[in-house]
Amino acid sequence: MDTHTHKFKIRLGLFVAGGLFLFVLAIFIIGKQKNLFNPVFKLTSTFYNVSGLQVGNNIRFSGINVGTVDNISIINDSTVRVDMLVKKDVKPFIKSDCKVAIGSEGLIGDKLLIITHGSSDSHLAKEGQQLASVEPVETDAIMASLKVTAGNVEIISQQLSEIMFKINNGNGTLGRLIQDSTIAENFNQTMVNLKKSSKGLDENMEAAKHNFLLKSFFNKKAKAEENKKKNGEDKKVSEKK
Repeated sequence: MDTHTHKFKIRLGLFVAGGLFLFVLAIFIIGKQKNLFNPVFKLTSTFYNVSGLQVGNNIRFSGINVGTVDNISIINDSTVRVDMLVKKDVKPFIKSDCKVAIGSEGLIGDKLLIITHGSSDSHLAKEGQQLASVEPVETDAIMASLKVTAGNVEIISQQLSEIMFKINNGNGTLGRLIQDSTIAENFNQTMVNLKKSSKGLDENMEAAKHNFLLKSFFNKKAKAEENKKKNGEDKKVSEKK
């Protein structure tokens, strides 16, 4: 009987100790979440839509967790007030023109508040001061925009596919140019004729230079070019001096 009572007392003691441990742990976690063990000051901001922000979510400044969301309340049909508890050791860096935005921890993480930097010449934020807010972009709006973009890409891809199909089948001017060998041969022949015409023109110009009537004209032109070149060289020499 005494042995049974002794075992019962041990179990009871372990149960009570475990309960006290869980209680202290819960107090610690809640206190840390609510910054009960750190001196804090209060700030507020208002949003049209908080996008799933909850009490207890983190507040970040310069990428560091500096506080938590203390309370969220609806003021009217277009305004939601968010109360923030921020550690006092970052108060010297929070300016009155800082803005508050709603972000998230990763792509699918919890929501959080982000306090942006203010200007260096602004006054420090006071206890209970309301900071300006930046409205978040809703995920639904982003998805709707992506859906429209995807639809446009699909239409463009279909049109390009139709164009390539017509080209491959020799339809249209570009298709005939690529698929019809006769057009390519005519183009090559045209280039050959142009080269021959250019060569004939060069020969005619050379013959004209030796013509009695035009020889003096070409001589004067060559002499003028030579004088122009000489004057340019003399000018460069004088500039160097």
